[in-house]
Amino acid sequence: MIKVAIIGSGNVAQHLIVAFENSQIKDNAVELIQIFSRKREKLAHLITLERITDDYQKLVEADVYIIAVSDDAIAGVVAKIPFKNRLVVHTSGSFPLNALNENNRRGVFYPLQTFSKNKTVDFSTIPICLESENPFDYQILNSVAKSISNSVFAINSQQRKALHVAAVFVNNFTNYLYQIGNEICEQHHVPFEILKPLIAETANKILVLSPQEAQTGPAKRNDSETIQAHETFLLDENHLLIYKLLTQAIKDNGKKL
Repeated sequence: MIKVAIIGSGNVAQHLIVAFENSQIKDNAVELIQIFSRKREKLAHLITLERITDDYQKLVEADVYIIAVSDDAIAGVVAKIPFKNRLVVHTSGSFPLNALNENNRRGVFYPLQTFSKNKTVDFSTIPICLESENPFDYQILNSVAKSISNSVFAINSQQRKALHVAAVFVNNFTNYLYQIGNEICEQHHVPFEILKPLIAETANKILVLSPQEAQTGPAKRNDSETIQAHETFLLDENHLLIYKLLTQAIKDNGKKL
């Protein structure tokens, strides 16, 4: 049995706790033995307090320690780990593997998904990107990842950085565009709910078409009259700037600079 400890209590850590706890019910191959959290009570709704510590010196021996904290906190956490030559991995999309100190064997356990506290996820569908310094450690991470996900990939640090940047475009930026759409609807007393089937269809099309094939709209058609009407309608300077930038980018798509 592979023993896992998680260091952290934020969104990613909490979703991992749930995934491993559910995995233990189905399979005994991986066991979540301990969580580190500076505020033990923060995780009391997910796991018994006996399995939570707020003292680095009381970290129990595990086969892999998963650091699930914000990128700017990783180095500080690693510096406080009191042991050596154990497998320590982080869950960041952009933090390099070699930025972990050399006291322990280093790796990456990156679940590529957006996590919110109040939204459950099916972890079995989430891609987990793995990286390690040697084949033995990769096999450990591969077994741990496959205990909670059906989608596991070997990804190096440069590839992971590319994925993370791409994810910002398809997730974070796209969600901000939803926010703009919601603001426009609210300003004109139109229910945002009306747009939700369109949002769902746009996302579903990407499952069967390439993004370029799925592109539609006035910029794709070069419908200058509609574009001008939209630009006149938009009174918020930031909304107008984003509209113009994206419209031009769609027009230029495929053109050589």
